[in-house]
Amino acid sequence: MEAVKKHFFSDMGVMLGRSMRHITRSMDTIVTVTVMPIAMMLLFVYVLGGAIQAGTDNYVNYLLPGILLIAIASGVSYTAFRLFTDVQRGIIERFHTMPISRSAVLWGHVLTSLVSNAISVVVIILVALVMGFRSSAGILPWLAVTGILLLFTLALTWVAAIAGLSAKTVDGASAFSYPIIFLPFVSSAFVPTESMPSVVRAFAENQPVTAIVEAIRALLSDQPVGNDIWIALAWCIGILLVAYFFAMRMYKKGVRNN
Repeated sequence: MEAVKKHFFSDMGVMLGRSMRHITRSMDTIVTVTVMPIAMMLLFVYVLGGAIQAGTDNYVNYLLPGILLIAIASGVSYTAFRLFTDVQRGIIERFHTMPISRSAVLWGHVLTSLVSNAISVVVIILVALVMGFRSSAGILPWLAVTGILLLFTLALTWVAAIAGLSAKTVDGASAFSYPIIFLPFVSSAFVPTESMPSVVRAFAENQPVTAIVEAIRALLSDQPVGNDIWIALAWCIGILLVAYFFAMRMYKKGVRNN
């Protein structure tokens, strides 16, 4: 059993290294994922921020959690694209003819998503600091924020895996991310939900992004989190488990067919 586990982790490390080399050779993917949210943050803070009533003098503090989620949602679309490319080129089928753990191929893409999105998140936070972002949170709240962002990234990455494995075209592989990128705009990420029309407010307050944003915002400002953190974790874990189940089922079915 230990030999099997060692074999799996070794193979997964090789697959992770392969995917990371693809990213380092094509840094435009990370740049694109990072620049768009930063441009959006600059726009909202310096152009639109004065007209938005968010109940705070430091709008970048209010805005940052939603920007981070948009960056992650944009980043995982590249996971779907890379996985789709491997499937279409027969690379995954070729790996399956080799003496390696078959699930390690898929996990390599998943871990690459975690690493690349973590880089984007760090860069965005550094830019936010230059723009005036400040946090009174200690180590534990920051660790909690890190955990939520990792769970959110992992959940969306497995959703991306489903898209990458099932898509028929390149556009179809990445199109799944568009509704996810849109969700923060209909949440408390940019404005309080109290300012929204009743129907829109009802949707905004009962979709996953609002709970995640509110939990991260409270943690970063060292305020009581309340039930938001549990709702956020429930959403992330629920999406993760469902997406993981269907992605692995689809992947194993593809392996058998090959």
